[in-house]
Amino acid sequence: MTATNTRAVGRDVEVELYRLMLKIRLSEQRIIEIYPTDKIQSPIHLSIGQEAVAAGVCRALRSSDHLYGTYRSHGIYIAKGGDLGQLFAELYGKDTGCARGKGGSMHLTAPEHGLMGCSAIVASLIPVATGDALAARMRRDGRVVCAYFGDGAVDEGVFFESANFAVLKDLPIVYVCENNRYAVHSRVVDRHKQDKLYRLAEGLGLRGSRHDGNDVAGVFKTMRRAVEATRLGGGPVLLEYTTYRWHEHVGPGTDYEEAYRFPGESRETAQNDPITKMAARLQRRGLHRELAAIATAVRAEIDRAVVFAETSPFPPPERLTADLFEVVA
Repeated sequence: MTATNTRAVGRDVEVELYRLMLKIRLSEQRIIEIYPTDKIQSPIHLSIGQEAVAAGVCRALRSSDHLYGTYRSHGIYIAKGGDLGQLFAELYGKDTGCARGKGGSMHLTAPEHGLMGCSAIVASLIPVATGDALAARMRRDGRVVCAYFGDGAVDEGVFFESANFAVLKDLPIVYVCENNRYAVHSRVVDRHKQDKLYRLAEGLGLRGSRHDGNDVAGVFKTMRRAVEATRLGGGPVLLEYTTYRWHEHVGPGTDYEEAYRFPGESRETAQNDPITKMAARLQRRGLHRELAAIATAVRAEIDRAVVFAETSPFPPPERLTADLFEVVA
């Protein structure tokens, strides 16, 4: 076992991981409160219950490392450093949103922090991230690229094509599979005999491993190890993190009574709440006041973000065609 494997996560990092998870959770809970008013002009895919993956993965990346995400994008946007006011403004369809109100919840972007984009089309950014990793290799700029996707994306052919290309070209990319058990309403166990999804690409030579996606410190450590090795020329790797989706596929409701869900899953998810687990860990260290201060600060930041969104203007009509390539006859 290398020294990288045994390096502990320091207290300051643990506190930051907790802060990121809580910021994601409370932001999405506010989105749930606002959604019935129809002020949010976008469908929403919530990541409540999955915060540990986003927080641990993004905290292990540098701001200069590029991340490409899926439509369940609030968590990675927040964890990668995206501005919260611009997030809420984007959900409101406002001109001050991170995509000027054009993208909505499923197309968040913060390139100034390395989040290069998210897409509503399953697996569509995996080849884009792989191409970016090729550019990083050719430029020798020390940048690592992360392709972040759900378990449904491994059903797409482009996942295998991209993985094969990355292995052939020895690219500096970390593929992160956030396995929340379901692709919409389709269970992993109904789609694959091999339920350890990282193993699906082993025949291509893509190294991989599976980890508990509800243990934020564990996510951070395994992602940090992979990023460091890849940055030093270790080649591509696939990390699979198992977690749970607490809410319905799209929307603010819950659907534990639906036939596709596993029996007793609501109890299981509550017992594995990554935020509760990390809070208990920090409380054992006597950090009760620090946790309370974090919660107060995060709620205040969310309040400011909502006011920003509420008071921001809608895009003017001319914004509709802005940033589009002109077609010359």
